[in-house]
Amino acid sequence: MYRVTDLVTGPDGLPRCAWGASTPDYALYHDTEWGRPLRGDDALYERLTLEAFQSGLSWLTILRKRPAFRLAFADFRIERVATYGEADVTRLLADAGIVRNRAKIEAAIANARAALALPDGLSALLWSHAPPPRPARLGSFAEVPATTPESTALAKALKKQGFRFVGPTTAYALMQATGMVDDHLAGCHAGTAGARDGMGS
Repeated sequence: MYRVTDLVTGPDGLPRCAWGASTPDYALYHDTEWGRPLRGDDALYERLTLEAFQSGLSWLTILRKRPAFRLAFADFRIERVATYGEADVTRLLADAGIVRNRAKIEAAIANARAALALPDGLSALLWSHAPPPRPARLGSFAEVPATTPESTALAKALKKQGFRFVGPTTAYALMQATGMVDDHLAGCHAGTAGARDGMGS
């Protein structure tokens, strides 16, 4: 049996990963998005872009700015962002609603162009690096890795295709967020029903 150390029971009586109970924004994100399998090129491009912008910042900052990011980046439609030029970079650098970092903005545009050039699409490339499911959920966030061989391989594959700002740590955070791995802890109510007891299905 796992000794769960990082679960919190909320006012609703549901056990959550501790980070997911820390603010209402996190609770909603934890319960409805994080760790749920996500497919679709534009949807995954959004998560990839936001994870890159998060580097050096808190995820809560990015989460709260996500509506502004969606407005700024045409709802993360790859075909639209791929057409962005210097005038768009200038516009984005003046947008106080997002993170105004030139290198990250330029990376987001370059990554849209790289995604558009993928013969099988972004979703296929990302999911081809998903590891086999764990037999059981982990018992503590101390056990959760920052990188894995799969995230290192994914970062390398993305870099080879011209993507920027996606190292192994960012790649693993993307895997966690989009359900390529299930890092909800044993006993957490969120995620797939078969894994909730931490003993697999």
